Amino acid sequence: MPEVFKNVFNSSMVRGMAAHFKQHWSAFDDKRFIRTAIKNLQTLELKARSQQITQAMIQYLPGDYQHAGDIMLASLYPVDGGDIANLGVEKEGIGGWAMMPMTHYVALQGQDDFTLSMNLLKAMTQRFSAEFDIRFFLLAAQDETMAVLHTWASDENYHVRRLVSEGTRPRLPWAMCLPPFVENPAPVIALLEKLKDDPEEYVRRSVANNLNDIGKDHPDVVADIAARWMKNASKNRARLVRHACRSLLKAGHKKTLKVLGFGPPRIRSVSLQVLTPKVVFGDKLQFELSLTSRAKQAQQLMVDYVVHHQKANGSTSPKVFKWRLITLEPGGVLNGIKNHAMKKITTRVYYPGAHKIEIVVNGTSVAMADFQLIMP
Repeated sequence: MPEVFKNVFNSSMVRGMAAHFKQHWSAFDDKRFIRTAIKNLQTLELKARSQQITQAMIQYLPGDYQHAGDIMLASLYPVDGGDIANLGVEKEGIGGWAMMPMTHYVALQGQDDFTLSMNLLKAMTQRFSAEFDIRFFLLAAQDETMAVLHTWASDENYHVRRLVSEGTRPRLPWAMCLPPFVENPAPVIALLEKLKDDPEEYVRRSVANNLNDIGKDHPDVVADIAARWMKNASKNRARLVRHACRSLLKAGHKKTLKVLGFGPPRIRSVSLQVLTPKVVFGDKLQFELSLTSRAKQAQQLMVDYVVHHQKANGSTSPKVFKWRLITLEPGGVLNGIKNHAMKKITTRVYYPGAHKIEIVVNGTSVAMADFQLIMP
């Protein structure tokens, strides 16, 4: 059985951190730190484990933040800007997931020493990521933090450059929301402009995810950025834009569809047949689609399907799924059969009764059919 992910925070990690703190501050009470940090650790979830370690650091590192910062810096694993995916607490220093409680320490204890805190987060992000805790400073001192991020956007270390984008995502999963940037993403977009052609895919992927966040609140803004960035775009930038617009494409946002070459579909002879009109829960819904192009030139078609799930109150709730992305020649015919599993998932409760399957092409609904879900 695979190891439970939250177990990255364990007694071995804590003992390793304690050893490095003790090495660089002889007065460090490593035994009490360990006892406090690992108390009932196995009963806690991932973020709670990290936060408990942070609280132990606050309790046992020096009250002088400058001194504590010096100890943490001296304890870090010596990295050279390379891959940190498998970094942990090593004999050479601390890295990997152990950075999470350490960056949180900076966020909680370092608000009164901005310069040192920025230096610490810059160092720590090169061993893991500081994307969660840079946000505390963006909310408390937005102008000063954004000024620092503008300089980091051209840093030689790509982990630092990624932090510029990932740390400013308005709706970063697991992290606190950034309401000022949800309301007005212009300051963030100015940073992304500097990073859109970054040589590292890791950074460009973060830029795309940031734009995807922005598009949830400002779809037309992201569509306009996509239009501008797609002019004379390199292969890498075009890939970034497509990934950035994934949620808008899935939602059928017309402006974004047009920017990426998905105009109103010119099709005829659309046929949707449900091959399993009665589906027993746990089995697969199967349906067949056929359509013909009536365009005079080749056209890009993005074919999605929507399952309209029955709800407890008798209404239905739509869920969009990606299916096909094709270029159809004039008079060309698209035929396809799709299987969709109707099985238990943690994010949905299924109810028996009438459901619908809908076909959406380039954001336009072109066919719909019924099927029954039977609960055993």
